[in-house]
Amino acid sequence: MKQYPFALKLFGISLILFLISNGISYGQIHSYDVGLRLQKTVDLYYENGITGQYTLTKRIAVGASYVTSRLGSAISSNAIKQDNFTISGAYLFRPEKKLQPFARLNTGYFAANYESDIFKDIPNSSALLALDGGLLYSFESPLKLNLSLGYNAITGDGTKGAGTLYPVFLQTSVMWNLKKMKSK
Repeated sequence: MKQYPFALKLFGISLILFLISNGISYGQIHSYDVGLRLQKTVDLYYENGITGQYTLTKRIAVGASYVTSRLGSAISSNAIKQDNFTISGAYLFRPEKKLQPFARLNTGYFAANYESDIFKDIPNSSALLALDGGLLYSFESPLKLNLSLGYNAITGDGTKGAGTLYPVFLQTSVMWNLKKMKSK
């Protein structure tokens, strides 16, 4: 599992750059949202984790997420422990409305821990490239709810690519707005 330290470093560097950009103003309302992400891969596991999103303009947002079956299906079972590290870019439609449709491109890294040497010849990691779209609802409070349906462009069958990386997934994110600032 030597790829975990590299993936964690990449995720950490991305998160630091993401947080540094929080103070940059581009003449629009900026917000930084953090929260929980609940993900269900169709016909496979529940994966849960954390997510963050920074709105650059009224229509463009960037984000980073970590979801894992360790906080989902693998908590109290022998389900395969798998981790997803992603960064994303989203386009928000209807930015002035409370209900905003969006389209998002995600890229990152996937790794599965099969926990046995008998599976050492089976691929257990992959790059991630996924598209998802859905709805984002902003409440009067700083609470935001995000529902989406996505498709992984890179999947596997166990001989080529990780066998537990399925194509279709559903996501729900519950986020809290930490900061809003207006440019002068």
